[in-house]
Amino acid sequence: MKTRPFKQVDVFTDLPYFGNPLAVVLDGGGLDDATMQRFAQWTNLSETTFVLPPTEPSADYRVRIFTPGGELPFAGHPTLGTCHAWLQAGGKPKRTDLIVQQCQVGLVNIRREGPRQAFAAPPLKRSAPGPVALAQVAGALGLKAQQILAAQLLDNGPVWLGLLLDSADTVLQLQPDHAALKKYDLKVGVAGAHQAQTAPLLIARANREARAFSGSTHAGRAETPTADFEVRAFAAPIGINEDPVTGSLNASLAQWLMAEGHAPDHYVVAQGTCLGRAGRVHLSRESAGGTSIVWVGGESVTCIAGTVTL
Repeated sequence: MKTRPFKQVDVFTDLPYFGNPLAVVLDGGGLDDATMQRFAQWTNLSETTFVLPPTEPSADYRVRIFTPGGELPFAGHPTLGTCHAWLQAGGKPKRTDLIVQQCQVGLVNIRREGPRQAFAAPPLKRSAPGPVALAQVAGALGLKAQQILAAQLLDNGPVWLGLLLDSADTVLQLQPDHAALKKYDLKVGVAGAHQAQTAPLLIARANREARAFSGSTHAGRAETPTADFEVRAFAAPIGINEDPVTGSLNASLAQWLMAEGHAPDHYVVAQGTCLGRAGRVHLSRESAGGTSIVWVGGESVTCIAGTVTL
């Protein structure tokens, strides 16, 4: 065992303790899988990451991502939070325009966007869910068929059943049967627009605060940034009933919703409202070299800095 640099950061927020926490071990060298998994269980956070030297020449660092229940090939909030911690600890990117992270899903590009960082969404595989699975999940969520506007199985490393619901209000009112979702072995992400324009296939800016914080102030901030969509992520199969803010899910939701015309090329998501959080995820689609890239952005703030003995 040795002393290693450690940070705990809050991701998808500029206000400590209102986003999604992440534990980052900045030197994971020499740790075996069992030790990493045991520490991830001990932190009891949705994810814990371990930074390692890259094995790909173009990467700036390599990261392994663990939930309390197992390792993930990719996850969004650990990507942004680890990058934030690595830069803050003195990491020097090889390129001036991008930070390149290596993880099990491959190389992930990260860029600076003012106070935020944003990662390029990994390639998405998607397909229509089977009717039995869809009906089971709808029952576990207490949804009627007419409240589900569209559904897709989304795979960008993690696999989610994505549901587009008829409104943000429907999303916020869900009271899932988590035991049933765990039995069905499906992680479920739901999204609903705060306000639809009368023009087809476009989503308007709702201009309202996160419902849980309506009319309040946080550390002098007059109001929570506005959002176009409300998102919730239910992940009982990996031991997390509801994740506060989920980058990988929002990445795949954005790729799907933008491609199908359910969302514009730029929008903001609110997530964590029902958990007393105020997460904000910034999604944008750009064309480059004949292909489109979806960028998933958010702010990060360090809450704990020190060392851990591992």
